[in-house]
Amino acid sequence: MNLLWEWLADPNNWSGPEGVWARLIEHLSYSLATLVIAAVVGIPLGLWIGHTGKGRLTVVNLVNGMRSVPTLGLLFVAVLVVGPLLAGDVAFLGPAIFVLVILAIPPILAGAYAGVEGVDPGVRDAARGMGMGELQVLTKVEIPVALPLIFSGLRSAALQVVATATIAASVSVGGLGRFLIDGQAYRDYGEMAAGALLVALLAVCVDLVFAAVQRLVVSPGLAAPNDSPRLRAAPQPVPATT
Repeated sequence: MNLLWEWLADPNNWSGPEGVWARLIEHLSYSLATLVIAAVVGIPLGLWIGHTGKGRLTVVNLVNGMRSVPTLGLLFVAVLVVGPLLAGDVAFLGPAIFVLVILAIPPILAGAYAGVEGVDPGVRDAARGMGMGELQVLTKVEIPVALPLIFSGLRSAALQVVATATIAASVSVGGLGRFLIDGQAYRDYGEMAAGALLVALLAVCVDLVFAAVQRLVVSPGLAAPNDSPRLRAAPQPVPATT
């Protein structure tokens, strides 16, 4: 414990291109890029599945298959296969973000389609009876009602990405994971402990930010209980396999 506080109290560990602030910015940038890409893929696909009911079984099986892939193993394979096609730092960063996107898509997709699928059929029928088209039903009825579960999927994905982005350091990418990898290499246990603590604190802060945004965006009357039957039926996020 003393080693941890000594490392954190050293100002040299907080400044410079390899300091805490620089690594924190790198970690957040990788995580944000991953979440944006995963959301662009997962949310529209989930909304389409929930609205039409098509391809649900196929996508569920695919999502479960994606979760079973060892993240660290997939990262090294991606670097070996895709890395030579890229240049410079992108040769490592590109495959790392690709693997993190694979990790982030399942909870985002599951939250989107479970939220839309759980909308009361009577509400849909009433909207159509008012003359709304299918796109209007989706955007004006289903999506607002599905927002709690959509945010739930995003929050789960954010936590997994922030925590798992540490493995990117194993292929020479920056981020807070550098403190774990470098600390292990030099047997600097204070640095390793500090890296683990910083990642944990970042994950908590990210979750609090998502919770605050959710409270601002989602109507209190739409807050979905955790024991919702639709939520239980949806594929649940599982810890990443390394």
